[in-house]
Amino acid sequence: MPEQQPYYGKNGEPKKYDPTFKGPIYNRGCTDIVCCILFIICILGYVAVGILAWSQGDPRKVIYPTDSRGQFCGQAGTPLETKPLLFYFNIMKCASPMVLLEFQCPTTQMCVEKCPDKFMTLLKAYTNKEDFKYYKNFCKEGLEGLTVTQILSSGLCPAMLTPSKPFTRRCFPALGQKKGGEITVGNNSKFDDGEGNIRDAKDLVAGVKNATVVIEARQVAMKIFEDYTQSWYWILIGLVIAMLISLLFIVLLRFLAGIMVWVMIVMVILVIGYGIFHCSMEYVSLKSEAGSNVTLKDLGFQTDFSVYLHIRQTWLAFIIILAIVEVIIILLLIFLRNRILIAIALIKEASRAIGYVMSALFYPLFTFALLSIVIAYWAVTAVFLSTSNQPIYKVFNETACDHSRKICEPANFSTSSMKAECPDSKCLFAFYGGETVYHKYLIGLQFYNVFLFFWCANFVTALGQMTLAGAFASYYWALVKPDDMPAFPIFSSLGRSLRYHTGSLAFGSLILSIIQIIRVLLEYIDHKLQGTQNKCTKFLLCCLKCCFWCLEKFIKFINRNAYIMVAIYGKNFCTSAKDAFFLLMRNMIRVAVLDKVTDFLLFLGKLLIVGLVGIFAFFFFSGRVKAFENTAPNLHYYWVPILTVVVGSYLIAHGFFSVYAMCVDTLFLCFLEDLERNDGSAERPYLMSDRLLKVLNKKNKPEPAE
Repeated sequence: MPEQQPYYGKNGEPKKYDPTFKGPIYNRGCTDIVCCILFIICILGYVAVGILAWSQGDPRKVIYPTDSRGQFCGQAGTPLETKPLLFYFNIMKCASPMVLLEFQCPTTQMCVEKCPDKFMTLLKAYTNKEDFKYYKNFCKEGLEGLTVTQILSSGLCPAMLTPSKPFTRRCFPALGQKKGGEITVGNNSKFDDGEGNIRDAKDLVAGVKNATVVIEARQVAMKIFEDYTQSWYWILIGLVIAMLISLLFIVLLRFLAGIMVWVMIVMVILVIGYGIFHCSMEYVSLKSEAGSNVTLKDLGFQTDFSVYLHIRQTWLAFIIILAIVEVIIILLLIFLRNRILIAIALIKEASRAIGYVMSALFYPLFTFALLSIVIAYWAVTAVFLSTSNQPIYKVFNETACDHSRKICEPANFSTSSMKAECPDSKCLFAFYGGETVYHKYLIGLQFYNVFLFFWCANFVTALGQMTLAGAFASYYWALVKPDDMPAFPIFSSLGRSLRYHTGSLAFGSLILSIIQIIRVLLEYIDHKLQGTQNKCTKFLLCCLKCCFWCLEKFIKFINRNAYIMVAIYGKNFCTSAKDAFFLLMRNMIRVAVLDKVTDFLLFLGKLLIVGLVGIFAFFFFSGRVKAFENTAPNLHYYWVPILTVVVGSYLIAHGFFSVYAMCVDTLFLCFLEDLERNDGSAERPYLMSDRLLKVLNKKNKPEPAE
């Protein structure tokens, strides 16, 4: 048999193609075996880290607050089961609420059944039997026979009690504010500190000055939670509607791709136009309303987001944003109208492919399930790792002391030299840590957990891309459809991907994971250096973050096309990435215009679905339509379910259209291969559909008559 002659591509590069090529090669071998073995070893190590974390960790440290002895408040099956709240002897010694949340406040902390609800000093309570009985709820044991002076010097009781309210299972002073701006605690502007001094309530603010923002955020969170409990079933209905519209859209694309694309474009323009009109009407209607001319800068941050809807500047911002989007879309349609015809032909071909591989529409559910497992494993392991430290006790004192903040042992602290040298010091629980080998390398295990999370998540995504690519490639290269296609294209492609190309999937996802972990480290460094004023450092970090963001996008693009080539030809990752890259570079104009125009049209489809469902949700939950006034639930913030429905609708639409996008990318790469592999002759006919041949002004030559 004579040696096969090389076929030269458009740019003169020699290529030896198999003339019997009919689609994804079935006679293939394992690729990137070294990376496959490395991935398996790392997964086994990940499992070992999880087992180690689960054996050492204690999530109760996250759930329950801890007193000065390191005991968990409210833990079931312990003497503190009925005491779920943490009480601070002297809240004024705490610099900020963040100190409280980190268990590092230099005052005694103990578990109590409920927070104090009235003013009281130890000196006065000691003279009244009933008051002292109440006061003992906030004291340690061993008060019998001791005087007030002895109790205070031993640190058995706080000098005073102030009305408090529980927040994050901790007792904070019940601070308030009168109309004139005067700070109050328990409706009083002054209080007795238990040491004979009458102090202003504002003195307590130093201990909880930043807690107001946190408390307001908590109140907002509670209202949002209440809104979800009132509207969850309506949110589910909205998401089901989004799913049905997405499915209907896909089905209509199967039969009416050309018409649906143009209808979609027109509807997107109309929906955005209606948004501009509605915002303009709101802007005009607020003209006569008092206070509507306040600027967003003057208004500042408000926890009640509905306030912004009463400001004209808010609606003006909406008008400008929507108008810019509208103009951009119209200009793109004008300048890319010819390329849109080719993109529509490619979408029609993708619709036909999905019609033959309908199971592909449900494959994102499998990917979602695997990603859920990866995320859950990472989250649980992270919690157990972060709670696997041992309680660390440190010396806290009010006056100068050489042993301040040094590690101590509470069991023998009262007889230690530290206590003798610093009489007013206390050995209190500070945080969780440890000095063992495990604790020394704990930060490394956390880093390993994050890195393997990225690797596994990227691997699952890559598996989905290669599986879909193999299924759709088998459609493109089949001469007779569906006779020349596998009986179950998705399962056949999934089996090939796992059996032969686990190493290639691991290789591509490893490269992407390394870049992502570098981006995480850069964000961490940037966060740590926020207080610095070094402009050179800030500029360098900004450049690095920008460069690695671009690099991540580029690697994702290369990986996606490399997986398609692996699914078709069965070569290793590097060879496939190189072939895909040079194939795309030889067709740069088509890639830059045709493929991206197709992506743009699919994005408009997602935008249309989100817009339709979002508009319906807005009019329903806001009560703007009289027909829904009695049906819609009463909510604190009607934007909560609207935003949830909009985000959920986008994710659902993205799930369906991601299959379409992968189909288009696969067919596009096969289309480029077809143009270079074949010339339309009887020996090498084009395998693309008649629609694509017509749009590209190409045709297959008929076989010569015998």
